[in-house]
Amino acid sequence: MDPEGIDGVRMTWNIWRRTKLESTNCVVPVVHEHHHLTLRSAPLPRVFLSSKPLRNQTNLPHELHAHHTTFEYTLPNRSDRPSGAAFLFVLDTCMIDEEFGFARSSVKRAVGLLPDEALVGFVSFGTQVHVHELGFSDLAKIVSKDLIEPLRSHKDLDKGEAPFYEKAEKFYHGLANQLVNQGLVLDIFASVLDQVGVAKMKATVEKTGRLVVISESFGHSVFKDSFKRVFEDVNNLSVFVSSSNILTLFTQSFSVENFKSTVQRIKMQGIIGPCPTVADIVIGEGNITEWKMCGLDKISYEVCSRISYPLCFLFRLPSLIMFANYWQWVDTAASTEELVPGFDQETAAVVMARLASLKMETEVEFDAQRWLDRSLTRLCSKFGDYRNNDPTSFSLNPNFSLFPQFMFNLRRSQFVQVFNNSPDETAYSRMLLNRENISNAAVMIQPSLTTYSFNSIPQPALLDVSSIASDRILLLDSYFSIVVFHGLTIAQCRTLGYQNHPEHQAFTQLLQEPQEDAQMIAHGRFPMPRLVARFLLARLNPSASYNNASEMNTGSAAIFRDDASLEVFYQHLQKLAVQS
Repeated sequence: MDPEGIDGVRMTWNIWRRTKLESTNCVVPVVHEHHHLTLRSAPLPRVFLSSKPLRNQTNLPHELHAHHTTFEYTLPNRSDRPSGAAFLFVLDTCMIDEEFGFARSSVKRAVGLLPDEALVGFVSFGTQVHVHELGFSDLAKIVSKDLIEPLRSHKDLDKGEAPFYEKAEKFYHGLANQLVNQGLVLDIFASVLDQVGVAKMKATVEKTGRLVVISESFGHSVFKDSFKRVFEDVNNLSVFVSSSNILTLFTQSFSVENFKSTVQRIKMQGIIGPCPTVADIVIGEGNITEWKMCGLDKISYEVCSRISYPLCFLFRLPSLIMFANYWQWVDTAASTEELVPGFDQETAAVVMARLASLKMETEVEFDAQRWLDRSLTRLCSKFGDYRNNDPTSFSLNPNFSLFPQFMFNLRRSQFVQVFNNSPDETAYSRMLLNRENISNAAVMIQPSLTTYSFNSIPQPALLDVSSIASDRILLLDSYFSIVVFHGLTIAQCRTLGYQNHPEHQAFTQLLQEPQEDAQMIAHGRFPMPRLVARFLLARLNPSASYNNASEMNTGSAAIFRDDASLEVFYQHLQKLAVQS
């Protein structure tokens, strides 16, 4: 069963508390995740306004059927963009330097006298023809030209030792606002993880609601396959720009102009995603009930005592205007026990990851691990079943039992642990976390592990080093990369070439099956993940170490690291949750 449902809607709490104080005590905020524009058959209902046929119980419009929970309308296009005069300066540069200086000064003076809404272009021709971009006195910089200076890292950003970062980030924030005002979206395809400055350009992608792909080179399959899929799926490309290490796509898309709450005592508190910024507590871009944006992300709700306004999504497209209504049934509860069945663990984990990422970028000296630990402890203390000061009596309802495991893996993920990652890599992973639906984002936080062996069909395995065995093949899907790991015996047989002998067809099939599944996962995902043969141990729970080597499976690996295992993490959680 698809957890996203027919409308791509998921919520952290499907049952809400009735007051603001009770809602705050639930720790995890009420968040509505809508994977907008879900593909389905017949998305536009037929409205016969001219003939007005008779409507009865057997002849109803589509929007009145119970199973049509989402519908969209098409309205005539409306264009309210002001059009100013256009001026194109064409200059012949084949002249002496003195004359060229006079001509350049005159053109600069003329451009300064033009009205603000005027469109200005400049073309010069001599030995070659140049089309100039006006308004820049110097090339933008992200690093120094002096090779002795190292590239900026997260430590440099925290200490303020990246001199070009803040100025470049401010520029791209301004560019993002221009793109939003024009209804354009920005796609970035970049290679070389350190130099291209994706971390600075993050606002231009997120505020316009589009995508970014980072690969090792333009020859890598991650770039080539992802870039091809853009042109297969997008038919409204308008401008294309290329440079040595970065490709930029400007694509016309829809922009949202009205977005208002519909239910009494419920108001919008904020949006994490593409929008400019009046709720008492701000989450992401908040404090107002109306935004303009080029894409939709996650919407956060706050229980309040004031009546708000009807809900309406208004999408402006290049050739039409659409608005759509969405219904989501939500119950209210008077007691804590009534809230438990409505808790969505995956959605809550993704929401906490997005909030932690946002706070790390916007709050000074924010300790993400401590915030996650405190939030998890408060949640378990409120919804757990235990006797005070007795950790052995602690237990969680099945609706909450996986949430501590999600938080454990989130603490170890690249969203929180930025060490050994460049700022561009961190920005890339966080942008995809905000963009993807709940199912894919949950895989980013807690990868899936599948085991293949002679004795059984492929089946899910624990994300633990105990799953490693000499006669198994493991397939790890962490969304950004897919790892195919061969056990010791399997690897030795492969090295000896057993798969090339007809009498070992079972072994050949065993080798091919995870590779085929990995290719199927890769081709069904955008951007394309990397297919690698390492990095498995970095994502597994370090339950086996050199202290308990005798308890390990044959062929499994011990992990020597400072991180606590899931079992130790859960034991500490029990002690803190039951404290009176």
